[in-house]
Amino acid sequence: MSYGIHINGRPFEDEPRAGQCLRTYLRERGWFGVKKGCDAGDCGACTVHVDGEPVHSCLYPAVRAEGRAVTTVEGLADEDGELHPIQQKFLDAQGFQCGFCTAGYLMTTAALDAEQLADLPRAFKGNICRCTGYRAIEDAVRGVRHTEEPDAGRAVGRNLGAPAGPQVVTGTARYTFDLDVPGLLHMKLLRSPHPHARIVAIDTAAALRVPGVHLVLTHQDAPERLYSTARHEHPTEDPDDTRLLDDTVRYIGQRVAAVVADSEAAAEEGCRRIEVTYEQLPYVTDPEEAMAPGAPVVHDKGPESRIARPENNVVGEVHGEIGSVEEGFASADVVYGETFRTQRVQHASLETHGAVTWYETGEDGEERLTVRSSTQTPFLTRRALCALFELELKQVRVLAGRVGGGFGGKQEMIVEDIVALAVMRLRRPVKLEYTRAEQFYGATTRHPFTIGVRAGARSDGTLTALQVRVVSNTGAYGNHGPAVMFHSVGESMAVYRAPHKKVNAYSVYTNSVPAGAFRGYGLGQVVFAVESVMDELARRTGVDPLVFRELNIIGPGEHMISPGGEEEDLEIASYGLDQCLQVVRDAIAEYGGGPGSPAGSGPGSPAGSGPGDDVPDGWLVGQGTGMSMIATGPPGGHFADATVKLLQDGTYDIAVGTAEFGNGTTTVHKQITAGALSTTVDRIAIRQSDTDVVRHDTGAFGSAGTVVAGKAVMKAADALAVQLLEFAAGYLGAAAPGECRLTADAVECAGRVVSLKELFQAARAAGRELSADGHWGGSPRSVAFNAQWFRLAVDPGTGEIRILRSVHAADAGKVMNPMQCRGQVEGGVAQALGATLFENVRLDERGEVTTAAFRRYRLPQYADVPRTEVHFMETSDAIGPLGAKSMSESPFNPVAPAFANALRDATGIRFTELPLTRDRVWLALHEAGKG
Repeated sequence: MSYGIHINGRPFEDEPRAGQCLRTYLRERGWFGVKKGCDAGDCGACTVHVDGEPVHSCLYPAVRAEGRAVTTVEGLADEDGELHPIQQKFLDAQGFQCGFCTAGYLMTTAALDAEQLADLPRAFKGNICRCTGYRAIEDAVRGVRHTEEPDAGRAVGRNLGAPAGPQVVTGTARYTFDLDVPGLLHMKLLRSPHPHARIVAIDTAAALRVPGVHLVLTHQDAPERLYSTARHEHPTEDPDDTRLLDDTVRYIGQRVAAVVADSEAAAEEGCRRIEVTYEQLPYVTDPEEAMAPGAPVVHDKGPESRIARPENNVVGEVHGEIGSVEEGFASADVVYGETFRTQRVQHASLETHGAVTWYETGEDGEERLTVRSSTQTPFLTRRALCALFELELKQVRVLAGRVGGGFGGKQEMIVEDIVALAVMRLRRPVKLEYTRAEQFYGATTRHPFTIGVRAGARSDGTLTALQVRVVSNTGAYGNHGPAVMFHSVGESMAVYRAPHKKVNAYSVYTNSVPAGAFRGYGLGQVVFAVESVMDELARRTGVDPLVFRELNIIGPGEHMISPGGEEEDLEIASYGLDQCLQVVRDAIAEYGGGPGSPAGSGPGSPAGSGPGDDVPDGWLVGQGTGMSMIATGPPGGHFADATVKLLQDGTYDIAVGTAEFGNGTTTVHKQITAGALSTTVDRIAIRQSDTDVVRHDTGAFGSAGTVVAGKAVMKAADALAVQLLEFAAGYLGAAAPGECRLTADAVECAGRVVSLKELFQAARAAGRELSADGHWGGSPRSVAFNAQWFRLAVDPGTGEIRILRSVHAADAGKVMNPMQCRGQVEGGVAQALGATLFENVRLDERGEVTTAAFRRYRLPQYADVPRTEVHFMETSDAIGPLGAKSMSESPFNPVAPAFANALRDATGIRFTELPLTRDRVWLALHEAGKG
């Protein structure tokens, strides 16, 4: 008797493999709306209905679906293509960013009854979103509409929906692995069980005998060339310390060998059969110990690798002093110093790292390597692959589908190199997709920091000196290490005026999982420390914290000075920090506070002392502020090229390289173009993230999607508008282009109208293409400002913390899409709250990750995240396109210090280590006799 299952109304008789889960069964049959996010039923991205009941299909055995009706997100719409009501609601509210989790939310929501809809925190306990901050999801469920209809010439500043929205809500948006590649082979990696060891021998014979195994790769097959997995426009920013497969392993989890087979199961079995003989070496996991004389050396490499002091495990360092901090401290009435610590945090993008690679024949008849990858940097990855394998650029194509979250973690070449090597050997398509566990021990984390801050102030609140010492643990490899360290002590110190400043910062190797780029790029760690110290100085001088900041912050037009070195191309092209602090002042005023008052409501202030406070008796209430400044783009150049052209049907096409992973750049680029060409966004197509069809783009990182790629698009669109008017004027015999104007689908000249379709044909007949290019090099750069304020309550008996109110002020310049920008802020605040309250990649004494699953690594869920009130400042930037500034990374940075300052206000205790877990808070209260 044959197996039978109905999927979205269609019968399937294919019997599942032994032990196969329903998710894999569905995806193998083309239902790619079912996503792979966690492998363990923790994230909900794979939710489907079985006989109308929602299930996590990664846990549901496919064999149990026999005789049942399975519905995926593709089956929610009716036979005529009419969207299910919940799909339409998510589209109207734009209840998504990257969209990788959206299908799971849609399937969960579609099955909720009225009672469950009234308790969304419980209803959504099985679903995770890393991007949105959950407010947009709640609004979608409640039927709140945010998107607006397109209007010719009025695109910028409007809440226009994401172009891929219909595909996201119907499950037809194509992410990295949402395609069927004939003859696909699967790769799995053998990883090191030791923190530091030399491979003495490696025997692959037994692995090659496993049925279905085609290839085993070891260090003997790898190029000798050293490189960095980090991707920057200028490769010399990062140390060349990595070999594709090395005969020395430097952390538990480092890849040792790769097995390629017909199936993942065969590849995994091949990995188990490889016999490796190791010579274990001394290791070090603490960065301070790693710098001490006699510590084990992690990388014994020469100057060509650009490691600052390999003998001391220092990959990079910065030292500088302005004035004399000792004089500054001597002239201070109050001096305060403290050491702060921040932890490892995982990016936790729901789409894991991965690539699928094959050979294809181009239009020129030449064969080339094609790499489809979940990457933020397709062009830089192509460049790195060509350098590694000594190929010409035309021999490699790198493209990204829709990327399921990034947050800096995909500004790396972590998988593309090993997959490319296998394809070059086998000349067969090969896929490597990380498991969720591999994301924790085989990808990168946020850098853990130790930050010593000492600052002095006069009794009137004027800063006299600011001194910072930073030790950043970059792990076993230095990808991003020096750059993150340098950035961390830049704007965090430059935002404050002080006549005397000093910095000593070190990026240090240890035998632990490598750190890399993460939202905020080091600023969040140091801002936590500096803002905590500023709050403490305000208390000790008796000056209101907002007044203290206003006395000492940099003003409009001033030079930003950091002892680590002044960045000459960085300037304040618009200034909204004063407005940000005023937003906080207005929030405080609602509770009876204001300038001249103490730092807040004060330690032990009673619950229920302000409007909206609803906490039990005996809880402690406090409030706190944090602020930050961030450069809109990285130093040294961040390049983008764009082309905008008129198409045969009278619509337009944008070609730009930046990747879309929920950052919203696709929407903004279309809005900019629509405004320049007086048309509507629905008349504009966009091609992106493919090295074959668009020109160079450094990448979607450094908050550059709007301020760099967007400016290139603006320049191209503006140039095309001039071309169209000039050509139309000549074609219609108008006296001058100034007599012509663009409309949505035509050009009007002195009362005569020519359609864009006709104009295209006329240009073609004249041998012309109506097309224009734009370029922007990312310099000069401006700065964005953010301020966060919390009011919270603490239970002294248990350490539980409740957020009573969350307010965020953002200086984003001209806000291109308020709905979308608000989502970026809310998502940044939510992610930062996770890092503030509970996220922590834990390592044991050998450096092994012990939290390699979502259920052991707690992410913010719907019930954890408050609705943050987002306020945008009224500024217009002189550098950014149409006055815009960046707002993707910056909301993260002030959250932890604002929370810690509010906690200090409530409890009287200065917490110096993240995360601020409930047990840590309880223990501190108990030791202080307040529990």
